[in-house]
Amino acid sequence: MPWLETSSVEQRERFIADERRGLYTRTELCARYGVSRKTGYKWLDRYHEEGRRGLRERSHVPHHCPHRITPDIAGQLFTTPIETLEAELLSLGDEGIDLLTWDDDRFPAHLRALTDAPLVLFVCGTLKRDDEQAVAVVGTRTPGEHALNLASRLSRELASRGLTIVSGLALGIDTAAHRGALEAGRTLAVLGSGIRVIHPRENAELAQAIIGRGALLSELHPNTPPRGPQLMARDRIVSGLSRAVIVVEAGAQSGSLDTAARARKQGRLVYAVPGSAGTEQLIETGARPLDPASADLDLLAAEIANHFPPGQANVSPRQSSLW
Repeated sequence: MPWLETSSVEQRERFIADERRGLYTRTELCARYGVSRKTGYKWLDRYHEEGRRGLRERSHVPHHCPHRITPDIAGQLFTTPIETLEAELLSLGDEGIDLLTWDDDRFPAHLRALTDAPLVLFVCGTLKRDDEQAVAVVGTRTPGEHALNLASRLSRELASRGLTIVSGLALGIDTAAHRGALEAGRTLAVLGSGIRVIHPRENAELAQAIIGRGALLSELHPNTPPRGPQLMARDRIVSGLSRAVIVVEAGAQSGSLDTAARARKQGRLVYAVPGSAGTEQLIETGARPLDPASADLDLLAAEIANHFPPGQANVSPRQSSLW
């Protein structure tokens, strides 16, 4: 940034403080108010540009605030003491919660390529490069016994072949998928709540097991309770982390159909196990039918691993880490 070289010490200190505040503000915009990556960056870039051109005071709020961000909220974001913001960020580390921004090189590459990727991810556990070889296994919260066993076995077999299993920690198929994966490999759980508020509570023990063999992920502030829109919004992250989505069982109005729809838009492979209203609907509209009893699982795993979602090569990180 050549303009910094001719700036005064006071101007440089102000810029550095603004950059640190901008990092936190990105976190708050996404985690508390649901602002997308594209909108958030546009807003923050305008704020910084106005500062470089001398068009604002320290208390100035950028024009064209994102939807749901009132001038009062925007003012709070930019006037909270830096020390308070840093203390909250550091407290996350004390709890084993990592914070990845979209431009962090540890941010999942498949997810970064999405136009509606979250600005930040809160992570409890570990993300590995091999997790890019991932498949989402999803379905209804109220499955039959056969579908539960099928989801568990399919996840176990695919995990044993090197694929990371992604799901949403919900009851039913999600739970079976995570448990099956833990028997043979790794799994990632995408939450529709904050990491400190595990939902459903019945899966708190499972969440701890996942932390040891994978990770919990959320785009929401760790204290955020579950709400309907957030549970739906996480579907794009479940599919975005994966090369393919497998829907095991689903009703005609199942939320897993939304995950499949998002996967198609993202250029992921979509498979559906025949036999339920939702999966039959998916097959009729182009999903690949998958019969786990007769499928060649070696071939299936290779097909998923060799599928490269579009756009990943065009997006690169801006920084090596948060700190």
